Amino acid sequence: QVQLVESGGGLVQAGGSLRLSCAASGRTFNTYAMGWFRQAPGKEREFVATISWKGGSTTYTESVKGRFTISRNNAKNTVYLQMNRLKPEDTAVYYCAASAPYGLGGQNSRGYDYWGQGTQVTVSS
Repeated sequence: QVQLVESGGGLVQAGGSLRLSCAASGRTFNTYAMGWFRQAPGKEREFVATISWKGGSTTYTESVKGRFTISRNNAKNTVYLQMNRLKPEDTAVYYCAASAPYGLGGQNSRGYDYWGQGTQVTVSS
């Protein structure tokens, strides 16, 4: 069982930055593909970004390309989401997700077996 704990959310003005962190339990973190998803009020959960086991491959949803960066530190069992030039439409609860060991993750939530509790990001205009 993997436990994921997100942190770093908060209230920021449009154009500002936040860095989300997701700390994972366990000793096999480097075998999990990791992803970030978000859910705005009244909307379905949507894919934001994903990173491969060793961090060599990343994928982003179109709306965050060039503004968000996903990264990971396997020695610290942590994945990050650096969010720059934030917009009001980025307001959502952000969730961290981990695949099964050696899973591919991907852009579909079904590719992930473990989820954090979420952290609120609010961007004011």
